[in-house]
Amino acid sequence: MTTFSELKLDPKVLKAIAEAGYTAPTPIQAQAIPYALEGRDILGIAQTGTGKTASFTLPLITRLGRGRARARMPRSLVLAPTRELAAQVAENFDTYAKHTRLTKALLIGGVAFGEQDKLIDRGVDVLIATPGRLLDHFERGKLLLTGVEVMVVDEADRMLDMGFIPDIERIFGLTPFTRQTFFYSATMAPEIERITNTFLSNPARIEIARQATASETITQELIQIQAARRDTAAKLKRETLRSLINNEGDKLENAIIFCNRKVDVDIVSKSLIRHKFDAAPIHGDLDQSVRTRTLERFRAGELRLLIASDVAARGLDVPSVSHVFNFDLPSHPEDYVHRIGRTGRAGRSGKAISIMVPSDQKYLDAIEALLQKTLPRAEAPEVQPAPTRVRHKDRSAKTEAAEETTAVARAPADDAAPQQQPVAATPAPRQETSRRGQPRNPAGRDHAPRERRSNRDGAIVGMGDHVPDFLMREFRSA
Repeated sequence: MTTFSELKLDPKVLKAIAEAGYTAPTPIQAQAIPYALEGRDILGIAQTGTGKTASFTLPLITRLGRGRARARMPRSLVLAPTRELAAQVAENFDTYAKHTRLTKALLIGGVAFGEQDKLIDRGVDVLIATPGRLLDHFERGKLLLTGVEVMVVDEADRMLDMGFIPDIERIFGLTPFTRQTFFYSATMAPEIERITNTFLSNPARIEIARQATASETITQELIQIQAARRDTAAKLKRETLRSLINNEGDKLENAIIFCNRKVDVDIVSKSLIRHKFDAAPIHGDLDQSVRTRTLERFRAGELRLLIASDVAARGLDVPSVSHVFNFDLPSHPEDYVHRIGRTGRAGRSGKAISIMVPSDQKYLDAIEALLQKTLPRAEAPEVQPAPTRVRHKDRSAKTEAAEETTAVARAPADDAAPQQQPVAATPAPRQETSRRGQPRNPAGRDHAPRERRSNRDGAIVGMGDHVPDFLMREFRSA
């Protein structure tokens, strides 16, 4: 068995690895690190949760041990598709470089430009960034990429899904041609393969598992439901989700629940909270500080259920997630692999349960075609009906009075009821008339007489026996 001490890493890095409790590298680490230390480009294809981050962080720290950073000119660049993944890379760097004097800067959205500018001005050895924020700093003249010695592109297939490929190509053009490049992806779409052929020089291709395969330690289940009406499908899915969570009992230590849309993340989260579940949402529209606090609570075990969009499907390093629920089947089959990869990490067992409605059939077909196997079906749990909501006592009294008044006004005449005494008509005030014989208002504008809607006794008047004069007029010429 290969050990980290056999990989010719910096002794300071080996000390940090030992303090972190690791002794043996994962397969991608064992294969990628020797090539990286030789200075070769790396093309890594591996499923999520295999230790890709350390496979480029460890040799990067070893290589940068010699040299010094200059102001506004980082020595290395790590690109990540999401803020969470970028923050995780920064945490890995802090863990493994704590015995060195290397510096880093994290450029992500939701953080003030001023603080990031100060870090860049001092000079950093490792710059970790999302593509959009990186280009923002570059266009403001605060950053130069001509000193980059090593460039890392992590989760390249996610970059493709999020539309970052043009930005990636531009950033490659801003870095030196002599740089060393690490390029990692779980799948190799044609667009990604074109980039690797263009910007990587004779890379060492490392493929740990078949493209887009799920870990064998994950138990997968598919629950098929069908609502009686289309407009009740979402409600039935939420009821099914709650029943599945309750059925797992103590086996469910914590779980990530994935939805396709941000609005559904909020709806599912509020529904679970209303039914006394410990839940919180995370998606791209939330403030970065809120997202960070929510993830910290989830990692610390203070939060049981994390309801997430696909922003959390990549790169979240929470080793002890026991369950993953797909409230919605993902529209991209690769996202299914990345979602369920949040559980069953580092050799642990996990369980992934997906809820499907008939309209999801095309998504299921694509997922099973990618996995080259049929997802195991499971019986839908018995759904417990939600308790009937009781109105507040004070509100009911007011509502009953209003409803009673409305019902009386709308009710048809009852022969048994006493006849209401007719109300004497009030003579209309004398009005001036126009030359056409129509009433004239004080402003001189012609109009039909306005009918009173009701009298003091509550009788409804208007559009009954009376017909306004303008409806009886004939407008055709003689």
